[in-house]
Amino acid sequence: MILFRSREAPTRSLVKAISWRVLGSIDTFVLSWLFTGNPKAAGAIASTEVVTKMVLYYVHERAWSGVGWGFAVVPEEAAPTPGTDAETDGQ
Repeated sequence: MILFRSREAPTRSLVKAISWRVLGSIDTFVLSWLFTGNPKAAGAIASTEVVTKMVLYYVHERAWSGVGWGFAVVPEEAAPTPGTDAETDGQ
């Protein structure tokens, strides 16, 4: 499923979303436990938010990967010109 065109594969965005949510859910669990004093309530809070935030992060990441702002611009002279030797080197 492709939501947006980008320079990053959707699977990379998905793996990043999952790893970020693991870290975020641990943080949510610890903070919820500190605030409520109840590990069961903290687990309920952390498990509820994990799915919604993973989906939101994935959509957010895919949207940003299609935005050109903030990427370094590659000078045209660095790219091989069609029909030159640089195009056929190494074949």
